[in-house]
Parts: sequence; structure tokens; C-alpha cells
Amino acid sequence: MQALVLDASGGIQLAGDHPRPQRSSGEALIAMRLAGICDTDLQLARGYLHYQGVLGHEFVGRVMECDAPEWLGRRVVADINAGCGECADCRESDGHHCQRRSVLGISGRDGTLAEKLVVPERCLVLVPDHVPDSQAVFAEPLAAAIHVLDDLQPARSDRVAVLGDGKLGLLIAWVLAAEGVTATLIGHHPRKLELAANVGVETLLASQLDSENGPYDGVVEATGTASGLRRALELCRPRGRVVLKTTVAGPTECDLSPIVINELRMLGSRCGNLARAMESLAQGRVDPTPLIDRRYPLTQATEAMVHAGRRGTLKILVEGPAAS
Repeated sequence: MQALVLDASGGIQLAGDHPRPQRSSGEALIAMRLAGICDTDLQLARGYLHYQGVLGHEFVGRVMECDAPEWLGRRVVADINAGCGECADCRESDGHHCQRRSVLGISGRDGTLAEKLVVPERCLVLVPDHVPDSQAVFAEPLAAAIHVLDDLQPARSDRVAVLGDGKLGLLIAWVLAAEGVTATLIGHHPRKLELAANVGVETLLASQLDSENGPYDGVVEATGTASGLRRALELCRPRGRVVLKTTVAGPTECDLSPIVINELRMLGSRCGNLARAMESLAQGRVDPTPLIDRRYPLTQATEAMVHAGRRGTLKILVEGPAAS
């Protein structure tokens, strides 16, 4: 089958003869309909986590083979974290920090930029019939954006700054606005900031940022750069919260003394609840489709990756043969 594969040297190629995945008991074989390219995929290609295998972790697909008959033929998305199902984190929480987990297209499990993929049935989330593929494919990043609400626990009176007007930063700003939180999206691209302003989010060019704009009760760092943390610490009020969303391939250097001096609360934030994100899509609370810049067929997946890496690009989607 066709699959976009990252090798040990960091090279990316569209393999035409990649082995079809074999499902184990309790897993589902899924035909990919639509997949998204994420900044994490770009970081993996730069050496992040030393991953090798099929890239991609955002998708919507149709179940072709499974054990549980209720899933057969259904459109689904999936939690990217495949925990062991036995440890305390899997039993008592969501398994996102299971020490034996594999992570779809990121660690120990081939990803979604392929004709077919395999995930545990316990990770599946049903896509309602009225939610189109073009929205459902955003379930994973939307879940990560919604998870910021758990991290910040913002009051309606709080002022929250979101640093970075990329795909995730925009989703986070939209989610905050949908909850009635006063959010300011700070970025470098007028076109992207306009997308946020269209749904009532306050926007600010980073070049116009000065001391009069802050401090903020909470700051979400989603710049995708190593320098974003420093700016986040500068903008947060004493005893405020800073939520970190960025992962980059290289080390990050930053003066951490403001955390101590201002008694800041620092939180790392990763994946969210896929069912919660799908409910948001089904209810029309957030429409992520304005983020789509272009769709490519799987046969042009390498070109799609190049496009996704261009400065200023929003979401690039890849269509699988099952989409037709």
C-alpha cells in the first residue's frame, strides 16, 4: 500500500509497497479517508523523538475490520494514545501517560498518512453522520485545544493571551471565545488573525505588543518556536498561569527566574478528549474548516509535507483512496 514514511536519516518518501498493517485482537483496521499534517509531523522530520515510520496522527476513516461488530463500516476518529489498558493510568484515567503506550504516528505505531492504519478499538470515537470529513479530521487538534480549558480553568473575568497564530493557536483562541473567555490572539500574520477576529477574538500583531497590553491572567504558548516561552513569561501576571503547547526538535534555553519571582504556575498541555471534541463539532460550537489551505491526494503526500512546512501555511489535508 501507499504510505508516507520517515526513515532514520530524516528522509521522507512515499512508499508504494509499504506492508499493509495487520491488526491484533481488539484492534480495528481503518481505511483512511482524510488526514491532516500537523506541526508535530514537521518536527518529527527534524529529529524530534527520533521517530521512524509512517507519519500522521490526525485522521478520519472507515472501519474495515474489527472484533466489535458495532464499529464495522462506521466513520471514526481515534485517540492517538494506545495505552496498555492494564496500568493505573489506563484504568483510572485516559491512558495518555501510560508508560507502555504507543502513539499514532509519533512513537511505536505507524501513523495515518497511508491507505490503511490500525488502532485499538478502545481508542475509537464515532463520527456523527452530519459531521463532514473536513470537520472530523480536526478532532485531534481540537481536543488538544479544548484541553486548555482544563489547564487554565479560566474565570469569565480573566484575560487570556494566546501566543501564536498557527493552526493550534487559532483553535485555542476559538475555543476560549466559545466559552465566553476574553482571549487575545497574538501573532505575525494579518490573514490568520482575521480568522480569529471573525469569531469575536481580540487580535494583536506581535510587533504592536507593548507593556500596556499586559499582564494577562493566563498565557497559552503555542508559537511552535523555542523563543515563545520567554515571551509567555513576560506577559503573565504574578501568580498567573502559563500553559505550554509547543514541542520542538531542539533544546530550549530560557531564563526561568520570572517563574520564581512572579510565582507563576507552569503547565504542560498535550492531548485532549476526542469524544469531547467530536461533541463540540457535532453541536457546531467550533467550525475549523476555515483553517484548510489545501487538499492533496495521498499520491502527492510528499508535496503536501513541503507545502505544510512553508511559512504562513495553515492546515494541509491529505485524501486517502477511501475518500472517493
